[in-house]
Amino acid sequence: MTAAYRAVAMLAWGVFAQALVCSASFALAAEAQVPYLTGRVVDNAEILKPATRERLTETLKAHEAATGNQIAVLTIPTINDMSVEEYATKVFENWKLGKKEANNGVLVVVVPNDHKMRIEVGYGLEGTLTDVASSRIIRNVMTPRFKAGDYDGGIESGVAAIVAQLEGKGDITSSANVASPDTKSGISSIHFNEPNLAWPERILLGAFIFGIIGLFTFVGIMTPGVGWFLYVFLIPFWAMFPLMIIGTRGTLGLLATYVIGYPITKLILSRTDWYKKAMIDMKTKGSANVGGFVMSSSGSSFGGSSSGGGGGFSGGGGSSGGGGSSGSW
Repeated sequence: MTAAYRAVAMLAWGVFAQALVCSASFALAAEAQVPYLTGRVVDNAEILKPATRERLTETLKAHEAATGNQIAVLTIPTINDMSVEEYATKVFENWKLGKKEANNGVLVVVVPNDHKMRIEVGYGLEGTLTDVASSRIIRNVMTPRFKAGDYDGGIESGVAAIVAQLEGKGDITSSANVASPDTKSGISSIHFNEPNLAWPERILLGAFIFGIIGLFTFVGIMTPGVGWFLYVFLIPFWAMFPLMIIGTRGTLGLLATYVIGYPITKLILSRTDWYKKAMIDMKTKGSANVGGFVMSSSGSSFGGSSSGGGGGFSGGGGSSGGGGSSGSW
């Protein structure tokens, strides 16, 4: 390994260490099977249509504004051997749904691959959203739709039933049995998850993330010798960070563009005269001017800074009371 190679590698790790701090909790949450609370609807299993997620978000936002209750929906592909009761409690305590003094939070968990679901209720709402009421919602409202493959209708109707029960709007089963207008029972399709961020937040967070990754992609393409190391090094960053900005579909396209475009661009540039000169300078002088940056065995002429952004929804410090109901289909 040349001195220049080591210098660029150390520099890349140094700047990305700050970015990795922002995602450290995400990695820990993944190990603990608790995802980020990115919004009122966290569709990690990608079973909901974008329009359904938007309607659910607006419904839950309006309910919180009217009552102070915090309701969140989580879909996750599998929880492996963990019981749905244990998992729901773990997520609830991690997200801290509801106000601390009122404990007025509700969590709806749907695990499609395991065919499990649960409505977890905070201490403060157990008298209103009782275990019996939660069981009726799961058994009579959500389960029939899930069996038909209608996750959109099942979750949206279940949430409508929970809201109706908490707001005292009559019989929960009848109020929730009104199917959403764009739901077709028995028909399932593949949906790509989209981030639950407003456009200004996407722009600001995207400028930060793509600025850092883009800078090192540029340096990797333009720098002789160490470029192929950076190519491999940056793949997981292009595969992970864009998810929170442009969603699954956009990230897959962006990753494919990077994986294919990077080596093609670098091979084309390697045939140019200035690239050949830079390669000779790195070998003979120990430094080279690459894209305005002076790369040398002792370091480079630039540094980095970091900032962060986040979603507009967070828990209020509430805790679960262990109440609620579970089901399967």
